[in-house]
Amino acid sequence: MNYENMAVSVTELNRYIKEKIASDEALSNIIVKGEISNFKNHYTGHMYFTLKDENSLIKCIMFKTYAQKLNFMPKDGMKVFVLGGVSVFERDGIYQIYVKAMQEDGIGALYRKYEELKKDLEAKGLFEQEHKQRIPKMPKIIGVLTSQTGSVIRDIINVSTRRNPNVYIRLLPVPVQGEDAAPKIVKGIKKMNEKNLADVLILARGGGSLEDLWPFNEEEVAYAIYESKIPIISAVGHETDFTIADFVADLRAPTPSAAAELAVPDIYEITQKIASFQNRLRLSLNKKLEIMKLRYEKCMSSAVFKDPTRMISDYYLKVDSQIKRLEKVIENKKQVEKEKYVKLVSKLDALSPLKTLTRGYSIIESDDKIVKSVNDLSKGQKVEIRLVDGKKEAQVL
Repeated sequence: MNYENMAVSVTELNRYIKEKIASDEALSNIIVKGEISNFKNHYTGHMYFTLKDENSLIKCIMFKTYAQKLNFMPKDGMKVFVLGGVSVFERDGIYQIYVKAMQEDGIGALYRKYEELKKDLEAKGLFEQEHKQRIPKMPKIIGVLTSQTGSVIRDIINVSTRRNPNVYIRLLPVPVQGEDAAPKIVKGIKKMNEKNLADVLILARGGGSLEDLWPFNEEEVAYAIYESKIPIISAVGHETDFTIADFVADLRAPTPSAAAELAVPDIYEITQKIASFQNRLRLSLNKKLEIMKLRYEKCMSSAVFKDPTRMISDYYLKVDSQIKRLEKVIENKKQVEKEKYVKLVSKLDALSPLKTLTRGYSIIESDDKIVKSVNDLSKGQKVEIRLVDGKKEAQVL
């Protein structure tokens, strides 16, 4: 067989396929749903990415002219609807979607709304640890806000009663899915608080999609949890699901069963701890008694208890010794002071004017003042003359 005349080039084949695809009106204007991956925002303004689902993928390109009209920035993992036409890129022999328009899938829009609300509430301080209340250690009443049917409430009841049969479960049925769920959850939280119906609240529901869990991402529910005076444990969805309620609540549990374990202490474990503490206390008391007994025996064997008057006698001797020492000090002090006194008296006596009178001198006084000059006297003036043995009156002639 002569293949030379029958063969076509690769370029011709790719062009043929391109023309075939281009002639199909269904492929020229098609809407495709998928998840973005390998997204690249080229410096030219063109966007290159892959659109995929669970089983397959297709390459996509969105030129700058259309990319400028987007009201959001695509990114990996985002689920979108794309509008465009399928064509073949001849050089590489691959077909791809030339995207003209793109719209977020409903889930993507919800996720973006979730992220925006989360960021806003976090900035307002609703997630701060300082605002979170402590879960009571021994609650008597566990309030539960969830659907009255389903496995969630059964799991909570089973775990709670197994851990502590005496605990009381108070269920306030609320819808946990749908448009009317958020207002009724808020109403339930407020009712529990207004009537003080529980020591701790469990806000719970099973797993689900982002739309199913959306009531727990509503702002009004977040504020109701934040303003609650009763501590709240959030147990919404599976362990990997995080809602706004989880961040605002005082404690987050990965599952409703785990929430029951966090809210209700294991009474049997507490009983064992009490028994252990009692045993430790008993051992401590016995050890304390032994120590006190040894101290008592040591005290009773001391000399104070055997011969109590001996210590008193020793103190008598010490007192006598101190008295003698004090008397000696006082006597020495008196002798020193006496010698100082005699010296001072001798000096004073030597300086006394009366001492001069013993040598034949006298002192003339007038009006109790000593006359020092004849100019202080006048004729006929009466004066007193002080001699060594007394005074005499005289008159100036």
